[in-house]
Amino acid sequence: MTNGNSGGTGAGHEQVPGRQRRRFPGISSRAYEHPADRSALVALRKLTGFDTVFKALSGLLPERSLRLLFLSDSVRVSDAQFAHLNDMLRDACYILDLEKVPPMYVTQDPKPNAMCIGLDEPIIVVTTGLVELLDEEEMRAVVGHEVGHALSGHSVYRTILLFLTNLALKVAWIPLGNVAIMAIVTALREWFRKSELSADRAGLLVGQDLQASMRGLMKIAGGNHLHEMNVDAFLAQAEEYEAGGDLRDSVLKILNVLPRSHPFTTVRAAELKKWSETRDYQRIMDGHYPRREDDGDTSVTDSFRQSASSYAENVRNSKDPLMKLVSDIAGGAGDLGGKLRGKFTGGGSAGGGPSDGDGGSGPSDAK
Repeated sequence: MTNGNSGGTGAGHEQVPGRQRRRFPGISSRAYEHPADRSALVALRKLTGFDTVFKALSGLLPERSLRLLFLSDSVRVSDAQFAHLNDMLRDACYILDLEKVPPMYVTQDPKPNAMCIGLDEPIIVVTTGLVELLDEEEMRAVVGHEVGHALSGHSVYRTILLFLTNLALKVAWIPLGNVAIMAIVTALREWFRKSELSADRAGLLVGQDLQASMRGLMKIAGGNHLHEMNVDAFLAQAEEYEAGGDLRDSVLKILNVLPRSHPFTTVRAAELKKWSETRDYQRIMDGHYPRREDDGDTSVTDSFRQSASSYAENVRNSKDPLMKLVSDIAGGAGDLGGKLRGKFTGGGSAGGGPSDGDGGSGPSDAK
C-alpha cells in the first residue's frame, strides 16, 4: 500500500497498490487544473455567495433522488463489496490528500462510464462496463480522475449541467425557452470538456503510470482488444485529427464536439502525454506545487491571464487549418481572401502560390 492505511482487501484481491507512489500533502487542485478550467472555477469561486445560491437550488435539482437511486439500485463500494475498488478509492484520496472519502457506487450499465456528481457532497459512480473493461492500473487512473473532480469541486457544476440538459429536453416545445437553456448548457459543456483534461491529470498523479492512463483511454475508444492496438499509433490519430483536412473539416470538428461533455479520446490521450512531459508535472512530482491553504489568495486576473496565454499558445502551435488561419491573421498575414479559398478547398491560394493548408485528410463519452 502507499502508506499501509488504505484499508483491508477483499478475498481474491491482492493488496493495492503493488508499489510505492508519491503522495501530495495539502495539494491544491490548481496544481493540475487545465488553465481554462482553472480560470473559470476561480472566477466562480470568487463570486460572493455563488455556491450558496446554487446549493439553495438543491430542492429543484434531482440530487436527493439520484442519491436514493444509487443507494437502492446500485452496489455501494466498501470493504465488503468491490473491495479492490474501495482500496483504490481510499488510496487515491490519500495521495491527493482528500480528507473525506466520497461514497462510490457501481451501477449496471454495459457502457464504460464514470462520473462525480453532487451538490452538498460528491459521490462517484462507475459502470460495470468500465469495471469489466479496465485492468487494475487503468482503473486506478479512472478512480484518481474522479477523485480529482471531487477535489476541484467539479461535482457541483456537473450536477447542474445534468439538470439543465434534462430541463432543456422538457422545455424544448416552449419557443425560445430551449434556446436560452441550451446557451448555458453549451457554455457549461465547454468548461466541462476542459475539466475532463484536468481530471485526467489528477488520474495520472494518482496512478503515476502514464502507460496505464494511455491504455485506459485506448480501451474506452476501441474496447478490450489491447493486442490489436498500439499507443503510438493511437496518439498519431490525434495528430492526424488535429492537422488533417481544410477549413471545412475544422468547422465539422467544432460541430461534432459541441454536444459532447467530454473531449474526444485521442485528444485526451495526446493532451495528457503532452502535460506529462512538462516542467509543471515534474515539479509536482518533485513536491513543488500550489497548496490548498493558499487558494484564498488566488488572483482571478492571474488565472485569466494564464488561461488567455494557454489559448494563445494553443493557437500558435496548433496544426488545425482554422487555428493556423487565425494565427496567420493575428500575425498580419496578407491575402486573406486567397488564404480562405485555399483553406476551404485544400488547394493553393489565389495567384497560383503554394497552399497554406496541410495535404492530409482528417478522420465514447466516458469518464
